Amino acid sequence: MKKVSVIIPVYNTTEFLPECLESVINQTYTDLEILLINDGSDQGCRDLLEEYANKDARIYLVDSIQRKGVGAARNAGINRASGDFVYFLDSDDYLPLSTIERHVHHIGSHSMLTGRVKKVTVKPEEAGEERNSKVLKNRNKTRLFKNYSVLNRLISMEFVKGNKLRFSENVENYSDVEFLIPCMINMKKYPYITECLYYKRVRNDPITNPALSQMDKDKVVRDYMAVYNLLKDQYEGNGAVSKFLDRQFLNYYRKSVIMLLADQKQVPQSFNSISIAAKKVNPKALKKLNVVVKTEINQLRNEKQASYARLIKLHHLLRNAKRAVKSRRKVYVFLYRNFFIRMPMKQKKIVFESFLGKNYSDSPKNIYEEMHQNYKDYKFIWSFNEKRKIPGNAKQVKRFSLAYYYHLATSKYWVSNSRLPMHLDKRPGNIYLQTWHGTPLKKLVFDMNEIHSANPKYKLHFYKQSRRWDYLIAANQYSSDIFKSAFKFEKKMLEFGYPRNDILHDAERDHKADELKLKFGLPLDKKVILYAPTWRDDDFYEPGKYKFQLRLNLQQMKERLGDEYVILLRMHYFIADDIDTSGAEGFAYNFSKHNDIADLYLISDILITDYSSVFFDYANLKRPILFYTYDLEKYRDTLRGFYINMEEEVPGPLLRDSEDVIRTIENIDEVMEQYKGNYERFYEKFCGWEKGNATKQVVKQVFKS
Repeated sequence: MKKVSVIIPVYNTTEFLPECLESVINQTYTDLEILLINDGSDQGCRDLLEEYANKDARIYLVDSIQRKGVGAARNAGINRASGDFVYFLDSDDYLPLSTIERHVHHIGSHSMLTGRVKKVTVKPEEAGEERNSKVLKNRNKTRLFKNYSVLNRLISMEFVKGNKLRFSENVENYSDVEFLIPCMINMKKYPYITECLYYKRVRNDPITNPALSQMDKDKVVRDYMAVYNLLKDQYEGNGAVSKFLDRQFLNYYRKSVIMLLADQKQVPQSFNSISIAAKKVNPKALKKLNVVVKTEINQLRNEKQASYARLIKLHHLLRNAKRAVKSRRKVYVFLYRNFFIRMPMKQKKIVFESFLGKNYSDSPKNIYEEMHQNYKDYKFIWSFNEKRKIPGNAKQVKRFSLAYYYHLATSKYWVSNSRLPMHLDKRPGNIYLQTWHGTPLKKLVFDMNEIHSANPKYKLHFYKQSRRWDYLIAANQYSSDIFKSAFKFEKKMLEFGYPRNDILHDAERDHKADELKLKFGLPLDKKVILYAPTWRDDDFYEPGKYKFQLRLNLQQMKERLGDEYVILLRMHYFIADDIDTSGAEGFAYNFSKHNDIADLYLISDILITDYSSVFFDYANLKRPILFYTYDLEKYRDTLRGFYINMEEEVPGPLLRDSEDVIRTIENIDEVMEQYKGNYERFYEKFCGWEKGNATKQVVKQVFKS
């Protein structure tokens, strides 16, 4: 057997290292030398590397206190390697167990064998194998090297040393190009094997711990220009390499440089490095470019920064206009960004939205009603998916209509309890009050490791959307602390409790509850159970539309509890499924589309939930709360994780099936007595700020004019 030196540079990838290293240690090909090159990682990551080095004799740790970059780390690995072949692996990626064996089996006398790289956001349960593919002996070399990556290539160490192959140490991005260009020149054949997979992880947190490719775009572009300029000079006499580099440069310019310069502030910062590179492009390579790009390149070559900036601005205007005509909404977004947002801002106009336009509810509702009563000189706009009956003279606009974009662009204030769309640019002077919609039990955003939701860019999108918030409401100190870390929120936290919970402390709440029961047509002689579960991150149709399977046996509940109770079903606003209550008529009522869940709190005598934040609000009433947690282990350990210990801290029992739920309700007085101590501690911690006056305090703080 021939030895393979696997070189793995490591920089602060503690959360990914076990998957990566286990996938190498357990390879079916065992004659390995595993070189872990620690590139200045923190102590926790260094400790984990030492732990692995101590448990497998094939692992060697090369430790560097100072970070030198991935190029230097890989060069250090080459210097230390003693294998017949070298194989590079990034420390956040992982391999199917037979990848290296297949490479070794098929490489024969070739200098390099390249496999297939597959991008993933979450590791599949089984890293798949493909057994019916074949080696393609002569793949087009331009196609083989265009990704600028050395990953998933088994390379002869004799070839590496013979051609003095090294990685660039002057840049963080694109350091592989300096290594790969000599390969392209000196290899006679370019074999590629589709059955050798490599899983390239697309990190879900490009804010806290980004991969190199997720760094600031201006830094990535500068590195590319530095590498291009260096190699163009180095291979000036090699027509094939020069042609390859020029083709890659022009592709990169269209895909990356132009997108960077959509931000006009980047033009003066980046112009010089791009201009130097553009001068090195062979004029013949420009012939097939479209007239807009060709003119831009010529302005770069002639160092005409002012005219280039105007061209780039026009380029993006035309590009956006071309995209806009593809749909009505894109036309509206184009108008919003290019025209509406430049119109005069109305200093006393407010746009309200609750739960993505689905409801007239929650804290935005309370804030609106307070302002409608006491701030008559303001103009109010409500965003809805469909027209609603609401008090006052607020103008209603359909979400994503032309009027919606016009009013958002010209209003000084936005008030919302969920995230507004990514494409809404926030203009200077605009004030965004984010009321949020619950005390967190489930881990949120940057406190989560893996993302199992429908949107793998959840963290990036959330970060961009939350940078627009000027105020954020917290219901308790616990929430305030979590929001600062999980949302990376550093602006004004309003620590008054939730406006939506004021009604739960209203002296007239019992009278209002009786009125609501009559309004809803519920029997006045029966108690009310409210079932309000949350959604599951991994069970979805598409982003924002989640599946839900009702796991309560409504028919059995009706038989045992129907003489004394009725049950109201209230699904999370993300849940798209209609809930079937067949066979439980007169007992089960579906209130999923009811505007405001606070109404349902008032009329209910018992709450059943799972991991929804509703129980934090409901606790203000000091009424029984039951937790139907049939999938507790999966939800806690895989999908989300919790901030508190549910088994010890929640103010009610954790129940696993319908029989448990029914039996607990039948003995509700005994259960309440059993959890009395828990409930008192819970109330003090999570409801202590709620005094019934949060709305007035928030309005006074935010709307100062």
